[in-house]
Parts: sequence; structure tokens; C-alpha cells
Amino acid sequence: MDSDWVGAGADVFAAVGTVGAFIVGFVLLRREHGREASRAEDEQRAQAERISAWVELTRKVDGSRELAFHIHNASDMPIYEVELPLPTRGDEEAGSEFVGLVPPGQTIQKPAPADWLRTYVEPEPVEIEFLDSAGRRWSRDEQGSLARAEET
Repeated sequence: MDSDWVGAGADVFAAVGTVGAFIVGFVLLRREHGREASRAEDEQRAQAERISAWVELTRKVDGSRELAFHIHNASDMPIYEVELPLPTRGDEEAGSEFVGLVPPGQTIQKPAPADWLRTYVEPEPVEIEFLDSAGRRWSRDEQGSLARAEET
């Protein structure tokens, strides 16, 4: 009878050990899956994080001042369909400044609306939307927050 209890105890201990090993393996697998998802997200964001846009006062060749958008691509690949959404007032229809392509390692300048010059104080970030080299649409707001843009 004692040997039956010992055998049953060993069977229970082995079953608990097997279940414990399964649970530990499952938890480790989920952690690794989370790490892989995080790495994939980092890889997708890598190019987009290197894109910036701001408005800054520049001097033209004739000495006059001009407010210009600056779009900088610090990545190793071009960005496409670059747009700078413009703020609207009241019932105005939303507009944007289309830039198109920005080559890698370059800064493109486009004239900003002339009426912006009245309220200009110092260089400041502007909203930008673009496609990365993999075709993913991104948006960066005036505070610098980067997010995947909704496909329309």
C-alpha cells in the first residue's frame, strides 16, 4: 500500500512538473513573440523617425525675407507623396502643400503662405504626411509625434 502511495505521488509530481514546464515554455514563447513584434515595429518606424519638417525664415538672393517650409530626409531612402497639411480657418476647405519626393539625405525648401510671415516668431515644426520607401503612410504632428496615418 505504501508503494502505491509513493507511485501515485511520483505520478502527481511528474504531472505537475510537466504542466509547469508547459506553462513556463508558453510564457517564454509569448515574451519572445512580443519582442519580435516590437523589433518589427522599430524596423518599420526606422525611416519615418528620420523625417522632419519645419517652417523658417530665409533670405532670398535679392535680400528680401521669405518664409519657407523645410522638409529634411535624414534616412538612406527617399520618401514619397510628401504633403504638408495647412491649418484652416472657419469654413475653409482643408488644404495642403504637395512636395512630392524628398531624396535621401537632403532638405527641400518650399515657400510657405505669405500671410504666415505676419505671425512668424522663430523656426517651428509643422505637420507632415508621407510614404516611406516600403509604401507605409506616416504622419508627424507639430509636436513631433509620429504615427501611422490612416489609409484613405
